[in-house]
Amino acid sequence: MKYLLLTILLLSFWKLNAQYGPGTKAFAYLNNLNNARSAAVGGRLYAINDNDLCLALDQPASLKLSNAKQFYTGFGLLPTGVRYGMCMSAFKTKWGVFAPHIRYMNYGNFNQTDVNGTSTGTFSALDYNIGASYAYTPNPYFRLGGQLNLLGSQLERYSAFALTFQLSAMLVHPNELFIFSVGLRNGGLVLKDYTPQSASTLPLDIHAALSYKLAHAPFRFSIVGHSLNTPNNIYLDPFALPTIDPLTGDTIAVYSPNWGEKIANHLHFQLELVSKGAVQMRLGFDYNRRQQLKLNDFPGLAGFSMGTRLRVKRFDLDYAIQLYSKAGSIQTIGISTDLKRLQKKI
Repeated sequence: MKYLLLTILLLSFWKLNAQYGPGTKAFAYLNNLNNARSAAVGGRLYAINDNDLCLALDQPASLKLSNAKQFYTGFGLLPTGVRYGMCMSAFKTKWGVFAPHIRYMNYGNFNQTDVNGTSTGTFSALDYNIGASYAYTPNPYFRLGGQLNLLGSQLERYSAFALTFQLSAMLVHPNELFIFSVGLRNGGLVLKDYTPQSASTLPLDIHAALSYKLAHAPFRFSIVGHSLNTPNNIYLDPFALPTIDPLTGDTIAVYSPNWGEKIANHLHFQLELVSKGAVQMRLGFDYNRRQQLKLNDFPGLAGFSMGTRLRVKRFDLDYAIQLYSKAGSIQTIGISTDLKRLQKKI
């Protein structure tokens, strides 16, 4: 099993490539379905090896035997009223631990009109995902993970379905302070598109991440390199033309990012306060998200995210807010518990 997972992962890195094509990605909601802990750092929590079941949604290689009988559920709210949610658990088998999950994004109801603008009723839109994660641990320092997902999307009378997989490998230093991981998300194929002409593609993402926890302080720093399969992940207007400065009359060339800007747009920074007490704090910064969504005159905190965890008896309560732009933010709440502890209490 370990050789099969590793072979598929390496072949995927070598063969798969995607170009930045705004408007062509189906199931793009996968990039926003973050559990509350992951949302607190802006998503992409790939290089963590804690005993936390919800980590397996981002990083299946983090799944371990101690996660069996844990349970997590979370809910998120976008500024327009769009809601998303998820729940997952884990169970032990003779082949190891599996963690099935269900995720959805509900866009609500929309007014439907004909070509003349006359109302003809309403329609709804919903995306959903059913899947499971699995991890193989040949030794305490090397872990392989996989995740399989069946995706569905219903937009009025149009529907689409896809089958995707996620593969990852994690290297844990013996002192567990340093962790490095590589992975691939949203590989797979579209089984049925919305229309025969849609030609939708999946939001493939190849990533690498590393984290380091200070030996004598409760801080963990992480850096993630994402969208590595897309060298230029910056949106550039294909119809942009040079302009003329009205004051000087000079020609202003069309913006072209330099190498430093291209590299920065692949980086995502994360910080966690991982104290052993009842409260934990988290902070994240995504440079690409800030550059793509900020308002030039009022950038604010676009691209930042933050959150906290509060441990109350046998439950962990998470809250996160992701600041996308002046238009609003995404807020997420999560609740997790260990069913083994509840059984002992009963």
